[in-house]
Amino acid sequence: MNEVLSQDEIDQLLTAISSGEIETESVSQTQEQRKIKIYDFKRPDKFSKEQIRTVSIMHETFARLTTTAMSAQLRSLVNVHVASVDQLTYEEFIRSIPNPTTLGIINMDPLKGSAVLEIDPAITFSIIDRLFGGKGEGTKVNRDLSDIEQSVMENIIVRILGNLREAWSQVIDLRPRLGQIETNPQFAQIVPPTEMVVLVTLETKVGEVEGMMNFCIPYLTIEPIISKLSAQYMYSSVRSGGTTENLNILKERLSLIGITVSAEIGNMNLTVRDLLSLQRGDVIRLPDVRTGDPMVLKIGNRKKFMCRPGVVGNKLAVQITEKLEEVTKTEFEELSAEGE
Repeated sequence: MNEVLSQDEIDQLLTAISSGEIETESVSQTQEQRKIKIYDFKRPDKFSKEQIRTVSIMHETFARLTTTAMSAQLRSLVNVHVASVDQLTYEEFIRSIPNPTTLGIINMDPLKGSAVLEIDPAITFSIIDRLFGGKGEGTKVNRDLSDIEQSVMENIIVRILGNLREAWSQVIDLRPRLGQIETNPQFAQIVPPTEMVVLVTLETKVGEVEGMMNFCIPYLTIEPIISKLSAQYMYSSVRSGGTTENLNILKERLSLIGITVSAEIGNMNLTVRDLLSLQRGDVIRLPDVRTGDPMVLKIGNRKKFMCRPGVVGNKLAVQITEKLEEVTKTEFEELSAEGE
């Protein structure tokens, strides 16, 4: 903050200048000093600070989802969080990662171009060791992945990409797909070396093994949605209750949930002695059940429909004849949990 001088101080300053005690050149030189910012034309800043901050917020959500998903899959304590978000040239990124390493080439549909997901070798071998029944210990041997290990990492990356799609859902309906896995960074030339990229560095810990995951997105790929990378745009999407794309994603995921459906002819109580004495050819008479009576179709353990048995082609089937009751929201959530 600039200090405001009183009238007496101003008078004393003018008197000192007129008497020669203070040189006017030194006063003017002090006022003419400017703050100079060094700008490298070889590395132009294409992302604003707000856009970098928005990318960081998006991938903090991605990190939380990945932490939960990998902890469940590996049955081990996994921690993923955003360490930094920087913009640099693609050449600088390639030089900063080890060789060999795990490089997933990601198709960023509907955006043009590809991105790169790099997983540190220590994390890669820790995940593989854990999935193969080990304790999740890393290896100090720096080598390429075998065909089996590469197939395992493909499944891991595909699972991670599902979390990426959800983290980007407030900005775009991203449908990332794994193209291929490379181990040599020199074979992953998705853009020219001088092209600017945004690099999201994620500190990852699997058990006691620590390493990095790097997600590299070229500017050419993210350019069509660069205007949407603002906190204001994201918050307005949240306040509006989401978009049609979000609803489609939810519907798609709900349609993949498996639920147990069973047709019940009838039931009766048997003692353990009677059950153990059953032989081939024995007949169990069900009380209050007649031939031709409709069966009860259960979803999970709840009676929801009446049905009749039949055959479709070479397979047994049932035909729904009556709906017993509506599935409530609470029951649907419980059934979904059972299906998982």
